[in-house]
Amino acid sequence: MRLSIKTKQVAGVTALVGLAVAVMSGWYLTLLVQVLFAESHARAEMLVKTAYQRAFGVLAALPAGEDPSLGLRNDPGLRAILESNVYSKDLLYAAIVDPAGVIVAHDTVTRIGQALPPAGDLSALVDTGSIVETFRTMYTPGALEVRQPLLFGTEDLGSIRVGVSTLLLRGVFEEQGRTVLLTDLAILLGASLLAMLLAQIVLRPIHVIRGGLARLGRGEVDVNVELPADRDLGDLGDSFKQVTARLAAGRSELAGQKATLESVVDRLEDAVALFAPDGTLLFANPAMRPALGGATGALHTLLPAEHPYRAAVEAAYARREPAAGDVSPAAVDVPGIGERLILARAVADAEGRTIAVMLVARNLEYLTEVESTLSYSRKIAALSRLTAGIAHEIKNPLNATMIHLELLKMKVSAAPDALEHVSVIASQVRRLDEVVQGLLKFTRPEDLRLEPVYLAQLVDDLMPVVQAEAAASGVDVKVDVPENLPPAQADPRLLSQALLNLALNACQAMPTGGRLRIAARARPGRWLEIEFEDTGVGIAAEDLPRIFDLYFTRRPQGSGIGLSLVYRTVQLHDGDIEVQSVPGRGTTFRVQLRQARTILAPAMAAPAS
Repeated sequence: MRLSIKTKQVAGVTALVGLAVAVMSGWYLTLLVQVLFAESHARAEMLVKTAYQRAFGVLAALPAGEDPSLGLRNDPGLRAILESNVYSKDLLYAAIVDPAGVIVAHDTVTRIGQALPPAGDLSALVDTGSIVETFRTMYTPGALEVRQPLLFGTEDLGSIRVGVSTLLLRGVFEEQGRTVLLTDLAILLGASLLAMLLAQIVLRPIHVIRGGLARLGRGEVDVNVELPADRDLGDLGDSFKQVTARLAAGRSELAGQKATLESVVDRLEDAVALFAPDGTLLFANPAMRPALGGATGALHTLLPAEHPYRAAVEAAYARREPAAGDVSPAAVDVPGIGERLILARAVADAEGRTIAVMLVARNLEYLTEVESTLSYSRKIAALSRLTAGIAHEIKNPLNATMIHLELLKMKVSAAPDALEHVSVIASQVRRLDEVVQGLLKFTRPEDLRLEPVYLAQLVDDLMPVVQAEAAASGVDVKVDVPENLPPAQADPRLLSQALLNLALNACQAMPTGGRLRIAARARPGRWLEIEFEDTGVGIAAEDLPRIFDLYFTRRPQGSGIGLSLVYRTVQLHDGDIEVQSVPGRGTTFRVQLRQARTILAPAMAAPAS
């Protein structure tokens, strides 16, 4: 089981304190044993000497020829001295014995006349000072004695013996040892609590940094850690902030690259799939999913054994080729899908081990369609050039006709009927000139100058013209275009004209007043969307498919060119435009444009012209 740094620190501090307490307690208990034995020896020795002084006096006062033993036994003072041992909790007995070991006087009267067995010498044990022998003696049941020979002149009358109980000494020792043990436990508990508090204080920066690293591991960005503002930890906190900032920048860049790559792969017409070494499907773009049934799992469960895709992947695993030149694409007819150009290649790591197989299937039918489309586009381009030439050739005679009509109008001013016919001819010629001008605008190739364009600034530049038109019709204009939107990749001149046309059309659709809302937002996949929502008369359902057709209009004064040019501008920007309308309630146009890859500061965006 792994221990945390805090647990290790607390355990280490507690162990050190425990070791110190154990050493000190052992030393204290050693001294305690020696002190207990020394005190018992001192009390016993004092009792022996007191009894000796009294016995000597008794013997000296005895008449000649009287039995010394009888005198010692019957002396009340001596008996009182011997009985005083009861006031010492570790003294076992006090007695005077004759040379044969028979008790002459004793603190317990009933013991007089009995033999007193010999016991160990307490004085010798205390004099040696051996702690091992002292402990061994204390835990050996029995008694120790302090002895004093009783001599009167040259006559040996026996000895005075005071016994000390080892069992009583052990009881005193263990009682005080329990107190020491409880004290030690209290010290260890206090040391543990103090160690935990110190660990919390000392290790807090580590916990903070670990928490920050855990948040980074979960994918959070812009992670900061609050560390004490001293020299070392403050520098560490600054370094952590720098590292997290770099990680956040790298992660954002990587996420952008990943999103771009996924967007590109998802939009590929080629079917792309990636399989793990065990055959598990790791990735499939939308073009590949129909062939796999839209499911996920192992290769053998997704495709039958004879399927060309499965055969190509298994062959790539078996081949494990090191060079791209070893693989050649093969055109096969895939059941239920059509003719495909298949390429399967093993993907190896830095050590040359196969980690995946990538399968690419190209739609040959789509390539044929693309070639047809390119050919058709070339024909359309040639037709556009021809149309532009024809329009130019028509425009010159029309100019000359207008000039001569004006001259004719001056000459026939006296004839009202002829003047009316001339006016009709002139209006129709002007209308024909407008048609030719629109055709020239629509077919003339545009020189796109794409650059990052900020929609907020572009809309602000259009607002004076839009507000003037809106004020004339009593239209309330609301703008919701955030300043922090990413820039669009666009030609500011063409985009400005297209957005202006949409705004003016919306105002003209509300002749009796209404509300126009211009809003923009970022969309997934690096797209921007700008919306024009009005509360005007709306567009009939049967007219919606034709509103972007050249010259189509329902307004009496309309030319039918504005929305066509808007549609053409959006297509030139590789964007998209959609319209929703409910007659009598209003119309909404939505234009989608691609975001610019190079982001500039708003002040650097080119103003609309």
